[in-house]
Parts: sequence; structure tokens; C-alpha cells
Amino acid sequence: MTLHAPIVLDVAGTSLNADDRRRLKHPLTGGLILFARNWESRLQLTALTAEIKSIRPDVLICVDHEGGRVQRFTSDGFTLLPAMRRLGALWERDGRDGPGGGALKATDTATAVGFILASELRACGVDFSFTPVLDLDHGSSSVIGHRAFHRDARVATLLAKSLNQGLLMAGMGNCGKHFPGHGFVKADSHVAIPVDRRSLKVILADDARPYEWLSTSLTAVMPAHVVYPKVDARPAGFSSRWLNEILRERLGFTGAVFSDDLSMEGARTVEGRMLGFVDGAQLALGAGCDLVLLCNQSVDGGAAVDGLLDGLAAAQARGDWQASEASEARRLALLPQTAPLPWDELMTSAVYRRALERLEALP
Repeated sequence: MTLHAPIVLDVAGTSLNADDRRRLKHPLTGGLILFARNWESRLQLTALTAEIKSIRPDVLICVDHEGGRVQRFTSDGFTLLPAMRRLGALWERDGRDGPGGGALKATDTATAVGFILASELRACGVDFSFTPVLDLDHGSSSVIGHRAFHRDARVATLLAKSLNQGLLMAGMGNCGKHFPGHGFVKADSHVAIPVDRRSLKVILADDARPYEWLSTSLTAVMPAHVVYPKVDARPAGFSSRWLNEILRERLGFTGAVFSDDLSMEGARTVEGRMLGFVDGAQLALGAGCDLVLLCNQSVDGGAAVDGLLDGLAAAQARGDWQASEASEARRLALLPQTAPLPWDELMTSAVYRRALERLEALP
């Protein structure tokens, strides 16, 4: 049987309990996602990640740490990062700096943001952040909003590429989200099932362009819990057409695919059928996801987490789900390959100080 650890789960508090330790040892656990409830201080976070790695050195420790209103750690020395739309606004400030001046400053600032984001996280033992948002700012989405760089796919692509360079400088991969685009629909997939009725041609020519233009530099992608009925009746994260035929074959993406949170409303009903977490995980993995996230389920005892781990293991034993050597290789490729700078050394490094200067100059 090929080893494949596709489940990304969470923990309840600021330290591990016995159930957390047991779940981390489960062979199907491949990642752990942190939230604000897991944060108290840098010392505490560093101790938490060190204990996680002492139990499972290969587990990928993740967080949603984009900037703006989506930043889990915001005190005790962590830099408050801007919403990505501020970088888009800087791009548009051409006047006083001459043609293109704002754009060039914006790309440099985006690299600074990416480096600060990744280097601070890595100094505390976090491996990976689910960023950048590649959704376009159509002005109507209730959940994307200023998380998006810009309305123009070209601008969003170049700013994301610059941010990704900063992540890479600190030894961190990236995750473009939410494929093929969540910015056009108004509904929030956390609490609803958004439907985007545009044609495939229109989506590929606009919202999905960043994935095509970044196909050789994205290390991971997270699909949207959005239904695009003119393409497939299933949400993108459960659709082989979107993930295999379009993302991998047509657009040429070769990295890892994460499902979005299986507990979100947009993931609970597929083609009119209510899904349990095990069914949802099997459907997502069968459609082309390499890893599946189940978030915020450990806080009430974790019965849902245990159910997913044990249920997927049982499905594997029955032959209902097959482990993937390629998926496991893509997961392992996301682990940092270099040692991070310790926090005190980071604070005095020339690259970090220059990045802070660029960020502090952001209008």
C-alpha cells in the first residue's frame, strides 16, 4: 500500500492534548492548520509547532495568513500585513512617479510583504500559508472583497508573482486560491452554495487567467466551493473536469491541490446530495485533490475529525479510495527545504529591515 497522508486537520487550543497527539500519529494525517485560537504568543506558538514536529516531522503546518482581515497572528512582534487590494491601489498610482512607477513600487512592495509574511511564520515553526488570493475584485463578493489584488487579471497575476517571490526568498511555497475564481459571485461559500453561471470561455478569459500565467510558479492551488453549472454540476473542488481536464491538462498546473474546508456550506451538498465528511473527502480526492481540509472540528471534542480519519482509513481498506504516490510527493514538496532564520536574527537581517521599510512606505 502506497503511503499517502491527505488529511489536514486542526487542534483545539494553544497546546496539544492527548487527542491531538493521537490524531497526529494517524497515518492519514498529512497537515495541520492553525487558527487565532491556537495563538497566544510567539513563545507559545514556537513551542506548539516544535511539539507537533516532534510527533510528526513530515506533517505540513499551515495557516491562513494573507494580510488585512485574514491574518491569524497579529501581536507580539508579528507585522500587521496590508490587505492585498492596497497593493493594487499602489499599482494605480502612476502620476507622480511617471508612467509605470506605481506598478513597479507595487511589485517590490508585494515581494516585501511575501518575505515578511513567510519569514515571520517560519521563525515560529509554521511551514506554509494559504496565500495568495488570485480571485479578481469584481466588487460584488461578500467574502473576497479587499482580499483580492485587483479587478484586472494581469495586475493580480504580476502582484501575486511578486508576493510569491518574497515567500520563496523565505523558503515557503504558495497557494493560489480559489480556482477558477470566487470573486464574481456574491454569496459566501462558508455559509451558502454560490453559483456562477458564466461560460467556461468567459471564466478562462478572465478569472482563471492568473492560474494559466502562473502555471510554472504556483506550488499549490485551492479550488472554490462554487458551482459553475455551464462547466460541471459539482463545485470546482469536487470536479474532475475542473481539476484534471482544465487545471492540470489545459492550464498545465503540476503542484498540489488542496480542497477548501469540507465543513463549509458550499462543500456539504453536491448535486443535491448531502455529504458527510468521509464522502466529501473521497469525492474531492477522487476528483483530483491531493489533500483535504477539515477545519474547526476539534473544538467540540473532535468526533468529526476522528470520524474522517477512521472512515477514510476504512474506505481505503475496502478499496473505495486508493492512496496516491504522486499526491504524497506533491505534499512533501511543500515542506520547506531550508532552515528558517531564528526570530532575533531575522529582526536584524538587512533583507527583513529593507522589506519593512518598503511596507511602511505603503500609502
